[in-house]
This record gives sequence, C-alpha cells and structure tokens, in this order.
Amino acid sequence: MEDRITIVDYGAGNLRSVVNALARLGYQSEVTGDPEKVLAAHTLILPGVGAAGDTVASLNRLRLTGPMCEHIRTGKPFLGICIGLQILLTGTEEGGWNQCLNIFPGRVRRFPAGEKVPHMGWNQVRQVMPHPVFEGIPDDTNFYFVHSYYADPEDRSLVVGETDYGVGFCSVLARGNTVATQFHPERSGEDGLRIYDNFLKLARMAG
Repeated sequence: MEDRITIVDYGAGNLRSVVNALARLGYQSEVTGDPEKVLAAHTLILPGVGAAGDTVASLNRLRLTGPMCEHIRTGKPFLGICIGLQILLTGTEEGGWNQCLNIFPGRVRRFPAGEKVPHMGWNQVRQVMPHPVFEGIPDDTNFYFVHSYYADPEDRSLVVGETDYGVGFCSVLARGNTVATQFHPERSGEDGLRIYDNFLKLARMAG
C-alpha cells in the first residue's frame, strides 16, 4: 500500500499494538514523532492512554499540535483512539480545566458519581447514525473500553456511536475524513480489526 499511514508518537499510547493490528490486515505503517512526517502523512492515527491534558501538553512540547491540526482541518484522513477522541474537543474537566485542540466544540467530562472508574472492559456501541466505519459490524457490538472521562461534543451530528455507562456518551465521532473511537479497536478482536480496515478503506478513497 503506497498511502502513508503514520501513527503519531507523543511518548505515550499503545503504539505497538496498533502497528500489529494494522499488520494483521496487511497494512504497513510508520510510528513517528517528527512534525514534518506528521504534516506530510496521508493518513494519521493517534492512539492514546492517560489524560487528555497531558497528551495535549506532550503534543505541544514535541511541536506536533500544529501539523496534526493542519492535517485534520485540511480534510486528510485522521483516526483518533481513546484520548485521540477526547483531545479533538475544546477542553477537558480532568485536572480542573485543560485546553484541548478545539477541532470540535465540546467538553470532556467525568462519569457521574456512583459509577466505577475507570470504565474498563467490554461494552456495547449503539450505531445512532449510519457510517461506513460500521460496515459489516452489527449494531450493539461489544468493544473494549478503558477510560475515566467521556467526550461530550456540542454538535450531536458528530456522534455516530453511543455507549451507556451511567450516562449515554459518544463512543464514535465522525465528520468528513475524521473518525475517532473512545474504545480501543486493537483490543476488540475481529470487530475492532474491521473498524481499522473500514477506516483505512475510507482513507484510501480520500485520494
């Protein structure tokens, strides 16, 4: 495959698991923290673990924020995983208030009191809007989650998948060539691999 699939390395995240998942599907990818390579990429994937604020701070320190935002705003294919979804919003309530990338207006909120956090394990994704990323995946399929905060975008048309955990929250966000999942496809078996494959097929059609 000639298209450049670039996995953003900001010093955290389960990068090797994502590389291995793509390799199982026959895709080659490059892991890099080089801003020039990120800017030149055809397709970006940002896996994430930890806190959204810390992730943005690391991206800023490594001079990756500008290239990544430029990539998304110019309509190139982008897939965010877990924290990679949350940082697309305006900011996060984790640690008080931390600014995120503000690609889409919205807040990252803590789960309601009384719910065990982190939300860890398998949970269903309800397909609230048709999207090619769900091709071949039944509604209410289970995927693997690990997170203590959830994305709450202001524009509900961005939400193509929802999951319930004390509150209904956005578990799949999509707009144009940008797709992001709160769950970890690389830890979600064959259906998770299909999410990657569907996204990369969309990316290939983006030219």
